[in-house]
Amino acid sequence: MTQALVEVAGLVVDFPVGGAGDHVRAVDGVSFTLRAGRALGIVGESGSGKSTVAAALLGLHRGTGARLAGTVRVGGTDVSAATPAELRRLRGGTAAMVFQDPLSSLDPYLAIGDQIAEVHRIHSGASRRAARARAVEVLDRVGIADAVRRSRARPHEFSGGMRQRALIAMALACEPRLLIADEPTTALDVTVQAQILDLLHGLREERGLGLLLVTHDVGVAAESVDELLVMRDGAAVERGPVASVLTAPAEPYTRELLAAVPRLDGPRRSRSGHPDPAPRTPGPDAPVVEAVGLRREFGRRGRRVAAVAGVSLAVRAGETLGIVGESGSGKSTLGRMLVGLLEPDSGQVRHGGVPATGITGGVQMVFQDPVSSLNPRRSVGESIADPLRAAGERDTAALRARVGELLERVGLEAGHYDRYPHEFSGGQRQRVGIARALAPRPRLIVCDEPVSALDVTTQAQVTALLAELQRESGIALVFIAHDLAVVRQVSDRVAVMRAGEIVEEGPVDEVYDRPAHPYTRQLLAAVPELDPALAAERRSSRQEAYATA
Repeated sequence: MTQALVEVAGLVVDFPVGGAGDHVRAVDGVSFTLRAGRALGIVGESGSGKSTVAAALLGLHRGTGARLAGTVRVGGTDVSAATPAELRRLRGGTAAMVFQDPLSSLDPYLAIGDQIAEVHRIHSGASRRAARARAVEVLDRVGIADAVRRSRARPHEFSGGMRQRALIAMALACEPRLLIADEPTTALDVTVQAQILDLLHGLREERGLGLLLVTHDVGVAAESVDELLVMRDGAAVERGPVASVLTAPAEPYTRELLAAVPRLDGPRRSRSGHPDPAPRTPGPDAPVVEAVGLRREFGRRGRRVAAVAGVSLAVRAGETLGIVGESGSGKSTLGRMLVGLLEPDSGQVRHGGVPATGITGGVQMVFQDPVSSLNPRRSVGESIADPLRAAGERDTAALRARVGELLERVGLEAGHYDRYPHEFSGGQRQRVGIARALAPRPRLIVCDEPVSALDVTTQAQVTALLAELQRESGIALVFIAHDLAVVRQVSDRVAVMRAGEIVEEGPVDEVYDRPAHPYTRQLLAAVPELDPALAAERRSSRQEAYATA
C-alpha cells in the first residue's frame, strides 16, 4: 500500500495564555491519515480545535509560542522537524490552504492575476511571463469566465464566490498534492456554495488531490468528503466513513451535533423553541412594519443599479418573515431601509401605519458580525446601555440593573457587564447583540444574517432564543439569511428575493414544499443534503446542468 499523503499521530497543541507561562490545550491527541485522491472532513463546534489541526499540517504554529507534540507528516515531510526551506517547499508546493475569508487573504491593491503569478514564480522559479500565463490558466480552470481580462481585476471587483475561486486558483498554481480548505463556503449563499463544492470535487477527481475540509456545516461535509472526523474540546470524538457517521453515529455528541443541523424537511420551532408544525397567527392590528413600493439605487449617474426595485411587504406583531436570496439580491438593503438606516429613493416605509423617515423608536437591528458592531474599546455592558441612554435614561444604577437583566435574559451573566467583546465566543457576542437590540423594548427587530458565522449548535441556541423572546414580547421579526434551512425553521412566511425584487412570497411551508418560481426551486436544490448518496445524485444533476448551460 502506498504511503499516506497525510499522517497525524497523537497531535497535541497548547497555546500560551497570559504572561506567566501558562498554556491552554487546543488539540489533545488527534490522529488520522489521508491518502491521495481522498477527502477527509473535520467537523465540530467553534473552539473544537479543527482549524488548529489544519494549521499544524503546514507548520503555521511555528513562532507563535504554541507547544506541539506528536507527529505530523505531509507528503513525507516531518513538519515539526522541517527546516525553513523545507517548510517553504511544503507550503504551496506539496500542500496549499484555502482560507475562509478571501478578502483577508488577498492584497486589495494588486490585481488577482499578479498575486497568483507571484505565488507561482516564488515556488517554481518561472519567468514573469510564464507565471502570468499560469495564473490565467488556473483562473480559467476554477471557472472564472474571460480569465485573461478578469486576471487584471482587483479583489473588490470580484463577488464573494469569485474571490473564493481565485483563492482556490492561487492554491492550485503550484500543483499541490494536498488542498486544505478551512471553512471555504461559510460566507457564501447556497448556489455559490454548491458551485465551490462541485469545483473541489472535480479537482479531486481530475488531479487526484487529497482534500482536508474543515467546516462547522455538517451538510457541506456530507456533500464533499469520504471520511468524517468529529472533534470536541480538542479531541477526536468519532471517525469513520461519512455515510456511517451521518446515518448511524456511534457517539452521543455526534448525535447531538446532527440533531442541531437545520433541515429543509424538518419542523419549524414553536415559541417555546420545540418543534411545532402548526402555523403561528400574527397579531390582528395594523402591521408593525410595511414596505410600499420601496426602491433604492446605487452607483453614479448613467451606471446606477437598483439594489431594491419596487418591493412591498408587511409584517405583523408576533410574526417572523424570512427573507432569502443570493448575495446581491437586495436582502440587506431592504432590511436597512425597514429600520431607517437607508432612505429609499422612492416608496415608503410605515411603522404601525405611520410613514417613517430615518431611524425611529421601536425598531432595532441585529447584524451578521457582532465583532464589527461592538466597540472593542468599550465593555459589552456599556454597548448594551447605549440605546437606553439614547432614550433618555441617565440613572447609572438603573442602567446597570436593566443591562444585567438583559444579559441574563439572553443566557449570559449580569457580571459580564464589564467584560469586553474579545472575551466572548462568537455565539456569546451574538447574544450581546440581541441584548442590545432588546434594550429599548422594540416592536420590530430586523436580523441580518444573525447566525451565518456560527456553528450548528450555537445557531440552534440563538434561533431558539429569538423564538422564546418573540413568544414573551410579541415582537415582529424580519429574519434575513442565505441559509434556507434556518429560515424554514424560524419563519412563518418567507419572501424570496432576486435582483432586487420579490419573486415569490407566502407561508413558509407552502413556498418550500410547493415552490412556484424556478428561482426558488433552484435555491432549494442547492441546499446541502445530509445523505451522501443523495448529495452525489444532486451533484451529478448539477454537473449535467452546467454542461448544457
